[in-house]
Amino acid sequence: MQSAWLSALSFLVVSTLVGVGMLAVARVLRVKARAEGSALKTRTYECGEEPTGMAWMQFHARYYVVALFFVVFDVEAVFLFPWAVVLRELGMPGLVAAIVFVLVLMLGWLYAIKKEALRWQ
Repeated sequence: MQSAWLSALSFLVVSTLVGVGMLAVARVLRVKARAEGSALKTRTYECGEEPTGMAWMQFHARYYVVALFFVVFDVEAVFLFPWAVVLRELGMPGLVAAIVFVLVLMLGWLYAIKKEALRWQ
């Protein structure tokens, strides 16, 4: 039991030192801005293209909804793959938990279809 505490404490110390060390190195090696400003610094950068029109424009909320659904189902795939690998060891409780997980996601998807959140106009 004591070796578990020692392992946890050493992990905490090492991870803290790594985090603080990375911040310290980033602080030392940071890019320092020059005092003089140029007109080029104030221009909008559009991936090497000359910008046309205003840089500040509003996107329709549908783009965000589609992106959110992509993230949700991508996370679902990330969780289902390891579950499928160890399905035999999990047994029936693991199968039930995965089915409940998928059903909750499908209920959200059906709700979005019912509210026509995914309908492109």
